[in-house]
Amino acid sequence: MKVIKAICVSSFFYLFVVQFAISQTLVTPLLDSLSVVSSESEKSRISLKIALELSDKDWERSEYYMKVAEESALASDDPQVYADYLEKAGDIFSEKQAYDIGLKFYLKAYDFYKDTNLPRKYIIETNLAILYAQVEGFDEALVFFRLLYQYHKQQKDSLALAKSLNNIGNLYFLSGVSLDSSIVYFQKALKIEEKANNNGLYFHLHTNLGRVFSEKEQYEKSKLYFNKAFLALREDHSPVTKAWFYNAFSEFYLKQNKVDSSIYYANKSFQITDSLAPYTLENLKTVKLLYNAYKLNKEFEKATVFFDSYSRISDSVNIEEKRLNVEKILIQENYKSKEKIRALNEGKRRLNIYIVGLSFLILILILFILLVRNRAKLKNIQLEKKLMLAKRKELNASLETKNNELIGKAMTEIHRTEIIDEILQDLKNIKLKALKKETKQDIAGIVKRLEENTNNSIWKEFQLRFEQVHESFYKNLLIAHPDLTSKDKRLCALLILNLTSKEISQITGQSFKSVENSRTRLRKKLNITNVRTDLAIYLSSFN
Repeated sequence: MKVIKAICVSSFFYLFVVQFAISQTLVTPLLDSLSVVSSESEKSRISLKIALELSDKDWERSEYYMKVAEESALASDDPQVYADYLEKAGDIFSEKQAYDIGLKFYLKAYDFYKDTNLPRKYIIETNLAILYAQVEGFDEALVFFRLLYQYHKQQKDSLALAKSLNNIGNLYFLSGVSLDSSIVYFQKALKIEEKANNNGLYFHLHTNLGRVFSEKEQYEKSKLYFNKAFLALREDHSPVTKAWFYNAFSEFYLKQNKVDSSIYYANKSFQITDSLAPYTLENLKTVKLLYNAYKLNKEFEKATVFFDSYSRISDSVNIEEKRLNVEKILIQENYKSKEKIRALNEGKRRLNIYIVGLSFLILILILFILLVRNRAKLKNIQLEKKLMLAKRKELNASLETKNNELIGKAMTEIHRTEIIDEILQDLKNIKLKALKKETKQDIAGIVKRLEENTNNSIWKEFQLRFEQVHESFYKNLLIAHPDLTSKDKRLCALLILNLTSKEISQITGQSFKSVENSRTRLRKKLNITNVRTDLAIYLSSFN
């Protein structure tokens, strides 16, 4: 593991060095051009290119050149140049996932284009639709998608028109606003696609219709569309597209408890995602499907393997997501700070002009500083609450993982016990057939040792692992109920793992009725007289 980590670190460092060298190679000629150019519009254009190249490697320098681009665009006195600056700045902030800031720039750029028929107008409308969808602005996203639909309709561009309808259908589906509306738009797009005859769009539309009918639990219709999409799946489709389809098909079968088919298609997706992009949301979805399917199929060993993979990938994805969120927050805060600084500078300029209002402006400035401090304190409190919640979630997730490991271990021991029981039965049969008395005695001795050691080793190991996970459970329980026997303690441990009476009977080798009787006796010992009180919930209070 240490070797693998070292290789990963070395690879990351090498990649960083290569990216830095490439960025320097690309940026240097642009800097040379910027130093000799005289036109303000050209200076703005080159500065934006430099800012774009630096946005992933050196954000502070990227911001500096965006500022240079803005100043040059304003100095050019050309509205078109300033609109270009706003659009490119929107592109840069959107790529950094600072969607709120990106929207501000795109909306300012759109003010310049909205009363025109220039091609850039529809590119910005596309960006606005996508960004509003990202920030869950359903109504705003729908407005811009419909504007694009009207434009493609005027242009009589069948393929683009069908894609717009597909986008609107996806918006309804993914937002959960209306599945019926989603179906209507997908089917409209499908009718138009018949004229355009585009395999890629045909495949995506049938897959989307399969997904939405599956969500509505109309499985016959769903299967019809999935099968058509499957027939349209080609070798030249990207691996990501194939994995997306196989996951959707697997989820469709899992909803109907058709476990074998679900596992088959999830495995096909896993072969793609695990080799190309193991630490992605798509692979996380694949592994989760396999875990749920194997668990439903009672293949607990395989389910445990994929649960471990799910935890590992989930941790990696969460770490990356947190890193991106921190970077996004820093960018947003930096942007807000610069906006505040700009506002202060504007205030100072006006202060020089309006000397009469000096005292009034100082008072406003003091109030503003107090407001900023109060907001900072509130933000710190909110951040502390978020950190506490995050820590609590991590602890709960860790406990759930360890409980699942205990259950998995118990299930494995069941399987081992069943094998030993079969061996014991075989030995007993051989004993009956044996002719010599000494042979019968030897076999009886072996049977006795196996019967004694099997149960003891199982429960000693289980109890040891349980006490490692739930350190204070027995201590707190025995303080409240000191008269509990070892069998009572064992039953409490199995109940706190949310096992049913049937599962407990399988693990302990007792009959279902015996387990039920044991539960009744335990309730009496714990003084739980109210039949509505859940035994497992009561026991969890000692954890």
